[in-house]
Amino acid sequence: MIIYNVTVNVEKDIEESWVKWMKEKHIPDILATGFFNDHRMLRLLNETEGDGETYAIQYFTDELDNLERYMMDEAPRLRDEHIKKFQDKCVSFRTFLETV
Repeated sequence: MIIYNVTVNVEKDIEESWVKWMKEKHIPDILATGFFNDHRMLRLLNETEGDGETYAIQYFTDELDNLERYMMDEAPRLRDEHIKKFQDKCVSFRTFLETV
């Protein structure tokens, strides 16, 4: 299994609206691309730095090719939507994982 993991630190003043938007809009839009078959949204419990909350959103697929095609064909548009909506209130990084 291939996992596309997006880790996001969200400022507390927008956290509630960000979580709602992620669950109702952004995650469904990513799943609607057809490249992923499931997802999981998690909140880090052991965050020790900064004032915001940190979340990890994981998207699952069986093929590395699906992730590569998503990154090329769909990710730029969806990432731009996130940036336009939340501007500098979120900091994120992405990792690609494979189950062993």
